[in-house]
Amino acid sequence: MVRYVYDFREGRRDMADLLGGKGANLAEMTRLGLPVPPGFTVSTDACRAFLATGAEPEGMSAEVSRHLSALEESAGRRLGQRDDPLLVSVRSGARFSMPGMMETVLDIGLNDDSVLGLAKTSGSDRFAWDSYRRLVQMFGSTVMGVDTARFDEAMTLLKEYREAPDDLSLDASDLAGLVETYKRLILDETGRAFPQSPAEQLRLAILAVFRSWNGERARLYRRREHIPDDLGTAVTVQRMVYGNLGPTATSKGSGSGVAFTRDPATGRPGLYGDYLANAQGEDVVAGIRNTVPLTELEQLDADSYGRLRDHMGTLERHYRDLCDIEFTIERGTLWMLQTRVGKRTAEAAFAIAAELVEEGRITAEEALARVSGDGLARLMFPRFDTDATGTALAHGLPASPGAAVGAAVFDSTEAVRRAAAGERTVLVRQETTPDDLPGMVAAEAVLTSRGGKTSHAAVVARGMGKVCVCGAEELTVDTAARHFTTPDGTVVEEGTVISVDGTAGAVYAGAVPLVASAAMRYLETGERSDGVVAAVARSLEQADSLRRLEVRANADTPEDARRARRFGAQGVGLCRTEHMFLGERRKLVEAMILAGTDSDRDRALAALLPLQRQDFTDILEAMDGLPVTIRLLDPPLHEFLPDRTELAVRIAAAEARGVRPEPHEAELLAAVNRMHEENPMLGLRGVRLGLVVPGLVAMQVRAVAEAVVARTRAGGSPRAEIMVPLVGAVEELRIERAEVERVLDEVSHESGVPVRCPVGTMIELPRAALTAGRIAGEAEFFSFGTNDLTQTTWGFSRDDVEAAFFSAYLDKGVFPASPFETIDRDGVGRLIRIAVEEGRAARPGLTLGVCGEHGGDPDSVHFFHAAGLDYVSCSPFRVPVARLEAGRAALSDPEGSDSR
Repeated sequence: MVRYVYDFREGRRDMADLLGGKGANLAEMTRLGLPVPPGFTVSTDACRAFLATGAEPEGMSAEVSRHLSALEESAGRRLGQRDDPLLVSVRSGARFSMPGMMETVLDIGLNDDSVLGLAKTSGSDRFAWDSYRRLVQMFGSTVMGVDTARFDEAMTLLKEYREAPDDLSLDASDLAGLVETYKRLILDETGRAFPQSPAEQLRLAILAVFRSWNGERARLYRRREHIPDDLGTAVTVQRMVYGNLGPTATSKGSGSGVAFTRDPATGRPGLYGDYLANAQGEDVVAGIRNTVPLTELEQLDADSYGRLRDHMGTLERHYRDLCDIEFTIERGTLWMLQTRVGKRTAEAAFAIAAELVEEGRITAEEALARVSGDGLARLMFPRFDTDATGTALAHGLPASPGAAVGAAVFDSTEAVRRAAAGERTVLVRQETTPDDLPGMVAAEAVLTSRGGKTSHAAVVARGMGKVCVCGAEELTVDTAARHFTTPDGTVVEEGTVISVDGTAGAVYAGAVPLVASAAMRYLETGERSDGVVAAVARSLEQADSLRRLEVRANADTPEDARRARRFGAQGVGLCRTEHMFLGERRKLVEAMILAGTDSDRDRALAALLPLQRQDFTDILEAMDGLPVTIRLLDPPLHEFLPDRTELAVRIAAAEARGVRPEPHEAELLAAVNRMHEENPMLGLRGVRLGLVVPGLVAMQVRAVAEAVVARTRAGGSPRAEIMVPLVGAVEELRIERAEVERVLDEVSHESGVPVRCPVGTMIELPRAALTAGRIAGEAEFFSFGTNDLTQTTWGFSRDDVEAAFFSAYLDKGVFPASPFETIDRDGVGRLIRIAVEEGRAARPGLTLGVCGEHGGDPDSVHFFHAAGLDYVSCSPFRVPVARLEAGRAALSDPEGSDSR
């Protein structure tokens, strides 16, 4: 039979796929001899079996019972026994930390009888009833589905009636009454009573964790983080320890906290975290009361602080990384409840990786594996201009760095609604809960008036790379009235634009101007500084030393080419000539289109020639010595003409006024009507233009060739390449290549300067990929145009489908991420692999690259490395990202790709 349940003593850190991250790390801490409350883990196998059938897998219940009996025997108490109850917690624990999963349920085993026994054995009626109200609230919301807000409302009303500032001011009778209120709420909302059977509580809680895997929040988080849907979650069942026992005359105090072995926001070494006296762990992360810095624990309980510091050192040495730790102190006894490799900001990721190398903990290769292109991109984002910030509305804790501007909104639904309409928002809450996850995803930043650096808002925002300021106590946030009030009495209504500085922990009115970040200044100038910039520089140098893939840039202007070169580009992989026909030059293209005779067309092309030649000369100068791949004109010619509808309306309006339309506009409308296409993406464009519009290819090739001559005579080393777009049949390329070579030979003869430009093609149609062996006979290089290849493979018109139904497709799991953002490996990727294999078989020296937007996507870069491409090309600002990921791809594939 399949085994479903494992004692903590039976697991290891490397069993995270089976035991989930939480269960595997609890097992590892147990193996290390740290003080972990005993317990067991129900595996992800059990979750997957339950999700597949909707029923408990056979044998799971019996295994849970056996492990519970062992736990009861070691404790000398039974679950929920009347006089001295054993209580347990139930937590979800997937392979990857997922804020969208079910919240913890504490104190399982309490009921109307055992709460009296807990009061007697603990010596505190208040503690017992506080524990019971926590169980009923957590169980009611997470297991039985009652809206958490209903419980919060009842608590708020009770505190107002008692004039209590917080829950600590409520006594045992208050809490006992609250338990009854909560139970009535559950019965009214669900039609079912809160279960009094401890065994039933445990069973239902475990199944609720399984169901939470497919909850809306969990699916949203997985989609954003590209976590597979089929992993499932494990469940940890652990003996309760109590941070809410409080001090007595004969014992030390109690409390709970969250600790980090390094600052997760900046990466600085030291003990960081939050502590809350007389509290359970969920109080710390929920932000319902403001915590104190972890360092203050030394004054409150020096012995526990010293042991915690030692355990944190043990864990960081063992994991060789930043560790995130949850702990509870029960009347002076320290318990370690959880550890994991902590989520961190991009700044911290680079800083920590560099410091661990300097400390000799990890190698430079391991450091590179621990940073990412996405993180580097976040470091390149601009920051606020501190000289222009003015007076802050408020200050809080800098929980997740960066700069964000948006309209203040006060609930998740409004953040999602406005984001869908294209508006940037800042989610403002007293504190966040897992229910706020959709709004946190949609917003640019999160601002809370409560909570510390380990609150829910801070942890989730850091994990998602969102700007976050927590614990801005100066603000009075009124979510019902949809505004917040500053210390000077200023009321900021919903929709007001504010700026959130997650690096400084400040909030400003209006939109603060932005300046380049330190990382961007380094990439632009090469000037190093200490800290994160030095760490970024070392990571890029390490990646460059390892990567096999070259990184080129998509650049259409000399300015873009120069910037790309400063950012480390090794050439231009795509120079789009159509971008050179805009502005004032559009009139010349119009003249070419409207030409009634060959001589008229020749005059228009002759006027364009020197302009194109100068463009190419300047770009070749910027990339001197490096390849520049110039794509011949690709889009349909009608894109250079005025809009058909606007022209028709102007002419009709003139006629309605009795005014004769301008002859030129009538001529344009006739041309637009003549060239109108129902689906221009699949119409007269690319190589087809070159074959049917006389002189167009010759003009562009002559401009390239003459630019090469000019640069050669100037002492340069031009390396122009000519790329023919949208080829679907080798015959198309053969005809166009002959024309290209004719012009190159002509210019060589006229100038006396040999002009040699490799001729290749874009592979952007499925037929081109499937006949790559034949096309390679005429092409010296392939460049995969993955944007159009994705459109034609899927049958998607990108402009039409992304807004129409992509969000629904993502929700339904049709694809895990947009195929226009990350390469579709199974479909588009397979076509690329076929083209690589057949192209190289026909021409062993064939150069292969990619110039679609996927060239700068981190996940796609790894695919292109494995597929055997020679280079990726992306926008200039993505060049550093691609460099870093190309190095990381080489780390994960030390033997090289499977196609070279």
